[in-house]
Formats: sequence, C-alpha cells, structure tokens
Amino acid sequence: MHTYIIGEIGQNHNGSVDIAKVIADLCLHPVKDRFFDRDLQPMDAVKLTKRDLKEELTQSQMDQPYNSPHSFGSTYGEHRAALELSDEEHYEVYKHVKARGADFVETLCSIGCLSILRYFTPDRLKVASRDLTNLPLLNALAETKIPIILSTGMGGEEELDDALEVITRHHEQISILHCLSEYPSDYRNLNLNSIPFLAKKYPEYTIGYSDHSIGIVVPTVAVALGARIIEKHVTLDRNMKGSDHAGSAEKDGIFRMVRDIRNIEMALGEEKMFRSEASASSSVKLERSVASRRVIAKGEIINEADLHLLSPGNGVKWKNRSLITGKAAQRDIAANELIFPEDVA
Repeated sequence: MHTYIIGEIGQNHNGSVDIAKVIADLCLHPVKDRFFDRDLQPMDAVKLTKRDLKEELTQSQMDQPYNSPHSFGSTYGEHRAALELSDEEHYEVYKHVKARGADFVETLCSIGCLSILRYFTPDRLKVASRDLTNLPLLNALAETKIPIILSTGMGGEEELDDALEVITRHHEQISILHCLSEYPSDYRNLNLNSIPFLAKKYPEYTIGYSDHSIGIVVPTVAVALGARIIEKHVTLDRNMKGSDHAGSAEKDGIFRMVRDIRNIEMALGEEKMFRSEASASSSVKLERSVASRRVIAKGEIINEADLHLLSPGNGVKWKNRSLITGKAAQRDIAANELIFPEDVA
C-alpha cells in the first residue's frame, strides 16, 4: 500500500517564486526513521493554486477594504493580486519540482486558468471544495484528460454525484478527497468515517483526505481508515503573514507526518490474524512453558498439581501438559525448571 502525499503550498508562497521553491524543497526532503535506520519515501507531489482574478469575486467584493493583519493590499482585490504567481512563474516552480523527481499538482480555480497549460501539463488537476458545484469548470478541466482530484469540503453526496457525472463524460481518472472547509478544522466536525464510506460507495475511484486541522495526527489516522491520498498545507513558518500559514505544517511537522504515514503504511498489513515471525525471539524469551512447582525425584509420577508456568517459552505449552502429567520423571528435576517430554516416560 502506498499513500500519495501532496504538500499543498497553495498561496503560502506569499507571491514569491523563491519561497515556493524553498517550501517545495521542504516537502521533498529525504525522510529517515532513525530508530530503525530506515529511509522512507518523502512526499509524492507539491501543489500550487492558480486564480484568475477576473473570475474570482464580484467587483464590489474585490473593492472591499481588507484590513486584516494578513492583508497584502488595501482592498481584497489588491490582496489577491499580490498573492498570484504568473503562468510563467508557476512553470518555474513546476520545473523545480519535476527536477526533484516529484509530481506537480495544480488547483485551477477558473476556466481562464487553463492558460497555464500552454507552458506545462500538471500530473494532476485539483478541484477546490468551493468549485465542487462549478460544473462548467469541471467540464473544462475534464476535457483536458488530466487526472482530477475532487475535494468535497463544501458538498454532500448529491453535489459529489453531480460533479462525477460531468467529469466521467470525458474520463474516469478521478480521486475523491474527504475534506472539511473549516480553517482550522475543529476535530468534532471532521467525521473521518466519511473515508471508509466513500471507499465503499465509490470503489472505482481513489479515496483520500484533505486536511485543515491543527497538527499531524489526523492525516495519519485518515490513512489508517483507508485514505490513499493525503493533502496537507505546508509552510516555512506558521507565523508568516497570510491566512493559511497558521494551520500548515512546518519543516518538523512535514517530516513527522510523512514518517508516521509511511510507517502506518507498513503497519497496516493484512486483514487476518496470524502469529508473526517477527515475534519469534520475543516468544522464546517471554512466553511460558510447563515447569516444576517443586523438587521432583527421579521415578516420581508427575501430577498437574506439580506444575505451573514459567518463562522461557521454548518448552511444553499448558494445553499439551498431558505430555508430562501421569508419567514418571527420568531424572531428578529441580523446582522451578522447565520439564521437557524427554524428561519423563
């Protein structure tokens, strides 16, 4: 099993190509579990977000004063413009990521953003939760035949089914991410059991989880519940100016999240109960075997009352005690020592 992990830069680059590249490098930094001296695969992909401001908000909303401490402009429109990278700048980040051997994912927020395809073809296109019901955009994205990831943070089954109906007219390379569009997400509202629900209802698609919670535990739990894609916001510093930084993972959080997810992948194993070979040495050392409760002289008949259980575990198990009871000792047996079949007759 492999989890496709996406580091979502979004617009945490704060309008800087250089910052975007540095965050990408954090996502793709080698991951090592030092306890087991094991190299683990880093994130699989890095994602940016592209908006066309002519198709973003009403003019009155764009002209609204924006006095937030996270503002990059005096109006919301100026703020949004300051956070946009050009098509060419997206291409520059794309080349940087691909040179590192990773995938590059783009969230395109409007049909006008498809202009970016003149420069490069992303490995996957992401549909933000807000656009799950933007059926014209979904149709335009699906026409490209590029695999699509749908985020469901603002929709239910009806909205998801409508979106799937549009996309599948063109292709079925679709992934569905359970998501909660609450920033940051309150744990009481996450409803992670939507992940196995989606996996059962839509077995033909890859199911994952897009996280907006604080910390890294929720994405790891999502993998344990069956998520095969994880998307997590990433940043250089959660204290940076900008609305998404506070809920994003920094360098240490990125490392720990990827480490934990990769270890969970190995830990899940098979859906059955069995005795693991990995526990063999512990079994010999710690399991219990039939042992003498008292000193037993050679020739004495051994009864169950003469027995109890002690470690190590390389002797006779209690269920097989009939191999010992009712038989005569073939040697003097000290108290509190294991008794083997060859010790009796």
